[in-house]
Amino acid sequence: MIIVPVKDGKNIERALKKFKRKFEKTGVVKELRARQQYDKPSVLKRLKMEHAIYVQKLHEDEE
Repeated sequence: MIIVPVKDGKNIERALKKFKRKFEKTGVVKELRARQQYDKPSVLKRLKMEHAIYVQKLHEDEE
């Protein structure tokens, strides 16, 4: 459960923004969307490999 304390007189908009950020970090929405359709294990493996290659190229460019 996500708890965002709001003190008296503080901006509720800022607290809402903090709540949204914390909620996004939990990954609930991302997992829900992934469960809406079935992906074959081979497809997931290929996507994971493509992402790893992409990240590796990004790190090579930094050096």
